[in-house]
Amino acid sequence: MSHLKKRFIFFTASLIVFFVGVSFVIPALSSRSSEIYEKIKTLNQIISIVNENYVEPVDWDEVLDGAFHGMLEKLDPHSSYIPKKQLEVISEQFHGKFEGIGIEFDILGGYITVISPIVGSPSDRAGLQPGDQIIEIEYESAYKITKEEVFEKLRGPKGSSVNITVSRIADKKTFEVEIIRDEIPIYSVTSSFMLDRETGYIQLRRFSSTTSQEVSDALNQLRGEGMTQLIFDLRTNSGGYLEQAVDVTDNFFVSSDTIVYTEGRRSGSRKVYRASSRKGDEDYALVVLIDRWSASASEIVAGAIQDLDRGLIVGETSFGKGLVQQQWILNDDSALRVTIGRYYTPSGRLIQRPYGDGTHEYYRELADENREARLDSLITDRPRYKTKSGREVYGGGGITPDVFVALENRSPEARKLLRNEKRITFNWGTEIASDIRSDWLSESAFIEGYHVSEDQLSSFFDYAIQGGVS
Repeated sequence: MSHLKKRFIFFTASLIVFFVGVSFVIPALSSRSSEIYEKIKTLNQIISIVNENYVEPVDWDEVLDGAFHGMLEKLDPHSSYIPKKQLEVISEQFHGKFEGIGIEFDILGGYITVISPIVGSPSDRAGLQPGDQIIEIEYESAYKITKEEVFEKLRGPKGSSVNITVSRIADKKTFEVEIIRDEIPIYSVTSSFMLDRETGYIQLRRFSSTTSQEVSDALNQLRGEGMTQLIFDLRTNSGGYLEQAVDVTDNFFVSSDTIVYTEGRRSGSRKVYRASSRKGDEDYALVVLIDRWSASASEIVAGAIQDLDRGLIVGETSFGKGLVQQQWILNDDSALRVTIGRYYTPSGRLIQRPYGDGTHEYYRELADENREARLDSLITDRPRYKTKSGREVYGGGGITPDVFVALENRSPEARKLLRNEKRITFNWGTEIASDIRSDWLSESAFIEGYHVSEDQLSSFFDYAIQGGVS
């Protein structure tokens, strides 16, 4: 039996069994189940005709995956079908670990360029530095390698080895190194340090299985260094596990207030998540940074802090993803995520923004440079709620900041520079770092004591012009 027939028979049989079963359990749905069954027969006809008559051979994996995506897209923007390979990558991100050599990288000038070795990883222990280029893997050229090929060649079981050839541009050196792969943590807290003697800063990139512990550890470290006020950066944090969002928020409260609640279609589906009243602290000032890419779990944290008057929310109106998905693993190890409920902040605000105009418009609206001005012009029509102390806050989707600060308050020249695919700023910084690295023994000392000289600034402008930015 062909792969197509096997896959389609399982797909149709599963749907038929499900909907026929539904007709026995809930008689009121019998007529609707019959309509769906007829649609399945039509789909069977379409596939058969295309398979026999289409002008070129059909990649049915791709076509059927597209059908699954299209079907779920009609429900909402966040119900989704996830193919097996994509699911493996997503699972690594949220389980907080993978096995490999441990580098953050980009492809620059055709070569794998180390953006940063992960602290404590095999690449870090081997001495790799930001800006290093991997020009060979197992003595084969890595020029014009794709990112997918990088994952295939550099990742592997813990204890296995890989030989790479590295070009260190700053020192004009090339060397070979054997790296023994290991388990690599994927950190949620990507930065944590004191900005000054009183102000701590934590940048949180995602909400994975290790996030709550990482945030607790970072807070303890900063408080030990004298922190009396905290900047908690959730910009570009697209979310993750609900329970981790609740646990992270719990760090900031001493009362057992509601942090978030969810409601679904079914009776009795309402679920309330509260602070523990034993875990957190409220004896330091708190500012939370958000932008239009702060979504889901990030919005749970920001919404609770705003509604309970624990801190100040600064930035842009957040993404507005407030739909609860449940995941099912399918027979081929792919996954199905279906929306089963909605998130609400303590005051009752629905986090999810409208999506009735379709998925394309849903994401296009997010990228609109005038988004904040448009939202502000509609503010009189948005539902209003009260925080714990009686302040007025707005519903209608996303978390509206207490203080608006535009993400793109840079000049057109600065935006062009930062978005340049050649990573001009990174490359220049790498060269400077190689010259001054030995002068600074700690991150905090560098932050407090380093100043860019006029000569360095001038050299940077020259470097940018040479890179095509003027």
